[in-house]
Amino acid sequence: MPTYQLFATTPKAMETLLANELKGLGIEPTRSTIAGVAFEGNLETAYRACLWSRTANRILLQLATFTVKTQEDLYTAAQKIDWFEHIAPDSSFAVTFSAKNAPAINNTHFGALRVKDAIVDQMRQRFNNRPRIDTEHPDILINVYLQGEIAQLSLDLSGESLHRRGYRDINIKAPIKENLAAAMLLRSGWPKIAGHQGSLCDPMCGSGTLLVEGALIAADYAPGLLRDYYGFLGWKLHDPACWQRLKAEAEQRRSVGLTKLPVIVGFDQDRATVNTALAHITNAGLQNKIHVERRDIEFAKPADNWKPGLLICNPPYGERLGDEQETADLYKKMGETLKANFRNWEAALIISNPELGFRLGIRSKKPITLFNGALECKLLRLTIDESAFFIPKAKTRDERIALVTENSKINPQEITDDEIVAYPDVSKEREPGVISFANRVKKNLSKLSKWSKKNQISCFRVYDADLPEYAVAIDLYQGDKTWISVQEYEPPKSIDPQKANQRLAGLLSEIPTIFGVNRDRIFLKIRRKQKSADQYEKQGNLGHFHIIQEGGCKLLVNFEDYLDTGLFLDHRPIRQLIQQQAKNKRFLNLFGYTGTATVHAAIGGASASTTVDMSNTYLNWAKNNLDLNIVSGDHELIQADCLGWLAHEAEQTLNKRQYDLIFLDPPTFSNSKRMSDVLDIQIDHVPMIKDAASLLAPGGVLYFSTNFRRFKIDLEALSSLRIEDISASTIPEDFARNPKIHYCWKITK
Repeated sequence: MPTYQLFATTPKAMETLLANELKGLGIEPTRSTIAGVAFEGNLETAYRACLWSRTANRILLQLATFTVKTQEDLYTAAQKIDWFEHIAPDSSFAVTFSAKNAPAINNTHFGALRVKDAIVDQMRQRFNNRPRIDTEHPDILINVYLQGEIAQLSLDLSGESLHRRGYRDINIKAPIKENLAAAMLLRSGWPKIAGHQGSLCDPMCGSGTLLVEGALIAADYAPGLLRDYYGFLGWKLHDPACWQRLKAEAEQRRSVGLTKLPVIVGFDQDRATVNTALAHITNAGLQNKIHVERRDIEFAKPADNWKPGLLICNPPYGERLGDEQETADLYKKMGETLKANFRNWEAALIISNPELGFRLGIRSKKPITLFNGALECKLLRLTIDESAFFIPKAKTRDERIALVTENSKINPQEITDDEIVAYPDVSKEREPGVISFANRVKKNLSKLSKWSKKNQISCFRVYDADLPEYAVAIDLYQGDKTWISVQEYEPPKSIDPQKANQRLAGLLSEIPTIFGVNRDRIFLKIRRKQKSADQYEKQGNLGHFHIIQEGGCKLLVNFEDYLDTGLFLDHRPIRQLIQQQAKNKRFLNLFGYTGTATVHAAIGGASASTTVDMSNTYLNWAKNNLDLNIVSGDHELIQADCLGWLAHEAEQTLNKRQYDLIFLDPPTFSNSKRMSDVLDIQIDHVPMIKDAASLLAPGGVLYFSTNFRRFKIDLEALSSLRIEDISASTIPEDFARNPKIHYCWKITK
């Protein structure tokens, strides 16, 4: 077998674990970097890493390294590889692209497209056929990493992240990734504890990930055995015999290991979560090996016959607004349970706020940094014995007196101020910056409240990073109640994360007073640079919808389950324009999202409408929006890839659809698995606009909008159409400070 250059990726701060893990597999690392480890080996080495690594994300097999000084260099270098060695012309592939400090390619989506084009062009020239794009389960997945001017092009042997073991198929709130769970267990000494038949207990087990990963480690159970898809299975150089031999060896080791499992038990207070954990345990083939039951943390207790071992959990972080006191109380309760019921056990908890760790009242060993996604966390490791118990810090004098009294059994009348000062006050005065922020929001609110009342606007943006150090957007929604949506823009890497968190906490503490609302009606989300259609991905599953009104329309909004609420406030003027122009017209809403523009058209008297979107979830939302309003006319909802649907309808000659009014508002980029190809608005807008314009009836109008700030419309390629830039007139008063929130054009034939 030939020797390959290989690279295993892993979450930041897990590199040492990964390197040690590879050594344990008989693989000698050649180099460790941030978030990865390089090594050499043949296909058996690569397959073994895919099958057995508990901490890696991906295993990459390097195909080429080259210099990229221009965009053309990327295309040329990708074409030099003989792709027929790796993939058949009728197979499928996908490309992922990332870059760091790379001046030649500053758009990673464009970089991926250039590599894709190079492969497709080569295969088409040689075979008059091209492989298809499959972003879900491609026959091969190609990874390109460009750092500066040096690019590494690799085959992703994992196909999808190795943390996806295959046993978890039910979505729950705040799941922990499987490889992070494994890292927690490894860092906490679980392999040694399990070797001595020590017990494992997770008193807040959630979906059961820590329990299952603990069982896999204790049973010598390869984490990749449950997966039915890898990126090498459709590769032409794949060695099936070698792979089957390694799997057979792993299955034999699993059979032996499962006979030696120690006690593994989980508790959770939520019945549905317990059922989810049991389903995942069954999926992993561990039924009757792990016990899970419904039990609150204060009643968590080992049975008399359990050998002391490791208590481990991923407790709530208290990240949501209004959860601070509730979470602090939970940690205090957990500490009491550990002290009372788990003496002589080891314990490990992952937390994002170190201050919460003090609430346990148990001293920890040196915390270990881990990352839960982008969130920096600390793994606290505790030995539960009396020598480690202490009185936690408190925030106020009264609270400190209560804590000293509770923990020392001293009469509060006998506590001196010196004793109280020993547990320092961590509360702080309002910082000047927070005061400036509060004043700015009050000023904006006063001005915009008059404007909104005059124009009968119930939902509007109050603040949008007016002060750079307080980089959030604050939107006010009014229905039968008032709600506040707060979106924090991801701070630049130059900003100290702790300082950013302090500023966020400071501004959040001001908002209830400024707006006069309870904390349970304030919702916080973090807005980061989006990958694919992340802004449309579900963040939760609470299903709490609220009704607001806009321009005589009733619309449903959701503050918890998605990054966006279902209503783009900056598009208010264009929706009103559509409503004004819709009477007796046929309306087409492309990339229709929750159908708010369709509702406006219907309320405006549209005779018919068609709303096209790829998501059934959003089409149902659109249907519910329409049902809320008493509308006449024929309103059609179509679930389809808009690009494919447009192209198909544009090609029709008989019974071609015709519309008097069209709204085209595509995402900047999308590679959703439901799409036949990648959508890049800068690259694809010309054929998209042409196809949409072909559906215009005589005298019809197409409104095209995008929120891509660097977008340049290709007027030359669209010279057959009349195009008028109406962006300025579609930016509402509450977005006046941010005129690049979107661009908009009026297009006619």
